[in-house]
Amino acid sequence: MKIMDFLNQDAIILDLTSQDKSSTINELVSLIKLDNSATSEIVNIILAREKLGSTGIGQGIAIPHGKTNILTKQTGILGISHKGIEFNSLDGELVYIVFVLIGPVDETVEHLNALSKISKLVKDKCIRTAIKLAKTKDEIITLINKEDSY
Repeated sequence: MKIMDFLNQDAIILDLTSQDKSSTINELVSLIKLDNSATSEIVNIILAREKLGSTGIGQGIAIPHGKTNILTKQTGILGISHKGIEFNSLDGELVYIVFVLIGPVDETVEHLNALSKISKLVKDKCIRTAIKLAKTKDEIITLINKEDSY
């Protein structure tokens, strides 16, 4: 599985406008293009997961995630904030890169593999910087494709 298997170009925001966790998750999940009740349910699933512990993993990164019966495949959404988002991160710092992952309830292994791929990508400081500085979605996709190998 490669990141671009579950992230498409329409699910990338280069300049998030939200500045708090809940609004950011809403802004990103709205990109999936579901009806309002499905969007609300997914947002609630992710926020419920956040209550267990922040997915703001530090170094300006958050990977909010959850599982639902609404979707039939792993779905990723990537957002970049230039102002920073208060995400209650483990290191207390603002978040600049948010990578949401939603998957089907019955695909636990695939979900964990996708989370692992995302984590591996963003742990490199040079990659994080390049993502934050990207001016186009194509730049981000090229970067992800270059760095994402089996």
